[in-house]
Amino acid sequence: MSGVETRELRYFVAVAEELHFGRAAQRLAMAQPPLSRAIQQLERRLGVVLLHRTARAIALTEAGSVLLREARTALDAVEAAERRTRRAAGDQPGVVLAAKAGASRELLSKLLDAYAAEPGSVAVEVMLCGPGEPESLLRTGRADVALLHRPYDTTAGFDTEDLHTEQQVVVLPKGHPLANRAHLSLVEVNAQTDLPLPRWPGRDGGHPDGPGPQIRDHTQLFQLIALGLACAVVPESLRDQLRDDHAIVPVPDAPAVTTVIAWPPHSRSKAVADLVRTATRL
Repeated sequence: MSGVETRELRYFVAVAEELHFGRAAQRLAMAQPPLSRAIQQLERRLGVVLLHRTARAIALTEAGSVLLREARTALDAVEAAERRTRRAAGDQPGVVLAAKAGASRELLSKLLDAYAAEPGSVAVEVMLCGPGEPESLLRTGRADVALLHRPYDTTAGFDTEDLHTEQQVVVLPKGHPLANRAHLSLVEVNAQTDLPLPRWPGRDGGHPDGPGPQIRDHTQLFQLIALGLACAVVPESLRDQLRDDHAIVPVPDAPAVTTVIAWPPHSRSKAVADLVRTATRL
């Protein structure tokens, strides 16, 4: 991507995500004509067509889809470098750990206690957030280390250590006809049209199409299940968050969920290394 400026990548990502020059210009707080010219100049420099333009719509070409994916990665790396540089210059040493709220609660508690007992330990700021957010926080430099969950989180580009693997269960409203089954298959779970699976937000904040309810956290999800409006396949360890109006059934053919501790491969932070070392000992 030689010769392409960070500014141009930001412009392109805005247009590619909005698929509308007017909305992209508004998002970037700039006028539309210079934004259009910038995208045209980027296409000429790369020698490819990034966008199919008609009078009514804009669509990404195959080359545009590739650039969108690569540009997001590049911009995340720049943002991460800026944040980690500022944090390294701070007066108080510390490490920022991102984790999904409600997940791996026992593991996280044990990790923090064990690390605090280590000689030379520093303050750990814990950022509890929604599904998918710990990965984003780590990629953009808002966090130094994160607890992620494969296959739900993508660990590509990170160094990782596996900490724990568990099976999944389906959470149903108590009294549902399937609640007394010894186990269910994913096909049977997906066939429950009266209890559609939830739709979690994607990286861009939007929800995929589908019949299930749009949700953003497990509190909302479990309340919808109790009301008989949804079901969900979740790691078995989340059973301690359920109430008396829930039932769980094992789903043996659902992919196992592995909790990993992840950090940037170029990290030279002693605090991160010590925290990882403590996690792998637990």
